[in-house]
Amino acid sequence: MSFVLKYLSGYPEQIQNQIRELISSKQLATLLRKKYPTIHTINDNRSLQSYVMGLKNRYIKKSEPLSKVEFDKHIHVIKNALGTHSYVSRVQGKKVKRKNEIRISTLFKKCPEEFLNMIVVHELAHLKEKEHNKAFYQLCEHMLPNYHQIEFDLRLYLTQLELSPNDLKIETTHTK
Repeated sequence: MSFVLKYLSGYPEQIQNQIRELISSKQLATLLRKKYPTIHTINDNRSLQSYVMGLKNRYIKKSEPLSKVEFDKHIHVIKNALGTHSYVSRVQGKKVKRKNEIRISTLFKKCPEEFLNMIVVHELAHLKEKEHNKAFYQLCEHMLPNYHQIEFDLRLYLTQLELSPNDLKIETTHTK
């Protein structure tokens, strides 16, 4: 069975073939459910704001303030965006007003907390590092030591979700 793994297209062919085999043998969903058995309960913007600010205050307290944090139904994961960080400067009179916003796709209202955490860490890292460079990924790893593994697993999750969402029935748990 050969199909395009769009969320994993940057990975070596050998890894993609292993993933195709997991999909063909119906083992990918089982593997993901076993590794990530519960989903978070952060399902509104107020809870998300609190969650993000907790991480921000823990790891990058001295970074620029956030003016808005919210789930956004207009973010389409297919276009390779899981969340967005925007930085807006506006001139009001003689002052420059700056706003930093983080928006997370509503798809992540019901996912394992590890995935939401990875996306938030990624977007928070953009407060300090605008580009996806070495310093950016070092900051991500500082905030989330297994960042790269969780990003890979999130790509697997998105692949499985697209192929067969009903195979990923995961129970809800309360966050820490």
